[in-house]
Amino acid sequence: MTTGRKEKRFLDALESLFTGAEVEGNSGFVNLMHIKHNYFKSVCGKLMTEIDKRAEKETAFREELFDKLYTFFGRHFCESGAIYFRNLPALSKSKTYERVYTDDRDVALSWKTQTLYYVKSDVLVRSMPIELRDRDNPKRTKLFYFDASGIEHNQNNKRREFVFEFIKVEKQVVHLAASSKKNNRKTDIEDIIKKVKKTNSGKITLTEDDLQNAFRVFKRQTEVDLFINKDARSFLREQFNLWIYQYLFQGETIFEEKRIRQIQAIKDTAYDIIDFIAQFEDELVKIWNKPKFAKNSNYVIPLERINNKKLVGKIKKHKNFSKQTTEWTELGISKENAQAPIDTKYFKDLEIEILGQLGDLDKSLDGWLIKSENYQALNTILPKFKEQIQTIYIDPPFNTGDDFDYLDHFRDSSWLSLIYNRLEIAKSFLTKNGNIFVQLDWNANHLGKILLQNLFPQCSEIIWNTNATKDEEAGLFSYKSFGAKYVRQHDTLFQCATSDDYKFIKLWKPNRNTTQLNIGWLDLISIPNKPNPEKIEDYDFFIEKYDAEGNLNREEIQATEKIFPIGDVWNDTYSFMQSELRTSESLGFKTQKPENLLRRIIQSTTEKNELILDYFCGSGTTISVAHKLKRKWIGIESSDHFNEFWFNGDGKKIGMLGRMKIVVSGDKSFTAVDKKRRPHLSKDIDWRGGGAFKYYTLEQYEETLRNSRYADSDELELNSLKSPFEQYVFFGDDKLAHIVKHKTGKKTGNGSLEINLHDLYPNLDIAESLSNILGKQIRRLTADKVTFTDGTTKKINPANMTKKEKQDFISLIKPYLWWGE
Repeated sequence: MTTGRKEKRFLDALESLFTGAEVEGNSGFVNLMHIKHNYFKSVCGKLMTEIDKRAEKETAFREELFDKLYTFFGRHFCESGAIYFRNLPALSKSKTYERVYTDDRDVALSWKTQTLYYVKSDVLVRSMPIELRDRDNPKRTKLFYFDASGIEHNQNNKRREFVFEFIKVEKQVVHLAASSKKNNRKTDIEDIIKKVKKTNSGKITLTEDDLQNAFRVFKRQTEVDLFINKDARSFLREQFNLWIYQYLFQGETIFEEKRIRQIQAIKDTAYDIIDFIAQFEDELVKIWNKPKFAKNSNYVIPLERINNKKLVGKIKKHKNFSKQTTEWTELGISKENAQAPIDTKYFKDLEIEILGQLGDLDKSLDGWLIKSENYQALNTILPKFKEQIQTIYIDPPFNTGDDFDYLDHFRDSSWLSLIYNRLEIAKSFLTKNGNIFVQLDWNANHLGKILLQNLFPQCSEIIWNTNATKDEEAGLFSYKSFGAKYVRQHDTLFQCATSDDYKFIKLWKPNRNTTQLNIGWLDLISIPNKPNPEKIEDYDFFIEKYDAEGNLNREEIQATEKIFPIGDVWNDTYSFMQSELRTSESLGFKTQKPENLLRRIIQSTTEKNELILDYFCGSGTTISVAHKLKRKWIGIESSDHFNEFWFNGDGKKIGMLGRMKIVVSGDKSFTAVDKKRRPHLSKDIDWRGGGAFKYYTLEQYEETLRNSRYADSDELELNSLKSPFEQYVFFGDDKLAHIVKHKTGKKTGNGSLEINLHDLYPNLDIAESLSNILGKQIRRLTADKVTFTDGTTKKINPANMTKKEKQDFISLIKPYLWWGE
């Protein structure tokens, strides 16, 4: 049977929309597109066989069937292949949201991408020719060809930047290579111009303007938000049922048996296609939600904490000790400082011996610093830290289009999915009386509040005056004074909890302008000295401060003057936006929050050794304050400023890891952005330094996609006893399990197992990976095994395992490698 016009249009559109826009580069996303394409080819033939049976030889109905399918499915795909409400008919719009309302909720927030996981925003980059008119001679053109095959796609939601390099000149076309910018690499325009001139003997003359215009055209490619539908099958079936009623039944007046069969054939075919699409989307959901391997782990420990003199001698004589001292110098840490932090990345051969100095390993750590996209991190570490976090603070992108490293110009719908998916899982981390603080500004606080109220039964609001000064009016007279509108001077902090009985420690403050209390910027911590306090005498007042031995204690303060309870409008916490000199603690980070703001949040909701979480960690203020106040902490961040140093347009800056090493060293003073700094909090509490933490990287969704192995189309085996649209067609694929191999003995025929984990990722941290997935804290670590706090021990080095131990080990790590049914 010849292919009709509407049939071809539908099949072309289905392939294009299902597999997404054509992209190039070295990335998991590109691998995903290839996998999708192979999967499409494998199942499409089966689909056409079913359609041939249903349409028989009725050419007119066959064309109608493809026309109807084209109309429906075209409404629910975008250029990235995501499945959501792209273009809904009126009836669907009215019916879709009816079920969001319940007996106990008469108002609910709903948005276009609510059924989706937000993955990232990215540019679908392709190699492309570009033709530009010569400004000096409009009749002539200058030709370029950009090779995008070396582009590495974003692993996370980072702002995309490119570097361009000269390749060759061929047939009057200038060939340039585009790659992803790393560290401080820049495009050398002068070098490109020189090489073009030299290679082409001056026949093509380029100016800086020519190249900048060509770069702009290349960068102006399709930018998309990438999503995964949480339940594509249910979503599309529901939408189809609404659509078929509106577009078929409403137009029919006579239901003859033949017409009913035709309508049923359209529905059956649509359901097959939906099942076909949902197979792959469900696979992406499994990859998105699988736990991610820990890798590149290191520990930061003060040199003073290593009590073994022989071991200290080994460290100081180590070939990499000079690298350690160079790092101290770069961070402004003196070699003579007893709290100078040792980073085990320089001493991997001594790491186990160094960790032996800590005793009960995880218990002795003050924090965990994790480089990862935050949903992947939260989902991975949840078993280990479920219901253990006392306070969460996040300062997420405000949906302004102007925040650091994030693209952050999501439409409201994308922003809501980004925040909601992560709030929903973060809720599981809180203790029964825990708190979560979410900081937003006017761009998104109205949306954020409704999200939080849907998740948490207790939710209150704090106004932080970001222009706070000792003189109320002084902060208003500045560069902002001459704007056309009211001077914006506040952010909103939402404090939420899972129950009404959340932990709250009442704080008080003196009159900052007249006080004689020697407490700096600290608040007074009130402890009732009798049940149901009714007057100020019913409280005792304290500040937290370090004593001469380096212990953080509550130091009692006699309230001999009038003091005031902290309200929900904070006019006395100075910000970097306006009122506080940036020389105090600023790292040159645009959205950095002051330590005193986090100090108030932490002291009002936690006590010593309780656990703090920040999964939009930014410059690291939350974990810096938590560390100084002897709280445990977890910090999660994906961007390059996670490292000791990071680069922006202004040059080299101290990153989050560098900041935490400075904190461990004592944080008395340090140099950042070419000026001496000393955080006020360090002075107020007499911080002396100390503490230890671990930092590591997690495998990312993008890496899983890149490394997953799926059968080519001609290798895909479909169970003949089951419809290819219903069975789990990826059951036989290797995914990441190709690192496990069965080797047969030549003489005996007995098999042995080979586990080549490091073929997958170098520097895997198997102990931490097991700790995360089993939900157990690590007590001791050796090169071959890990012992958890419950007394159980697991082997972690496959090279030293028996066959039985290898089988047990594989069963433990299976969720990391293979996510079948």
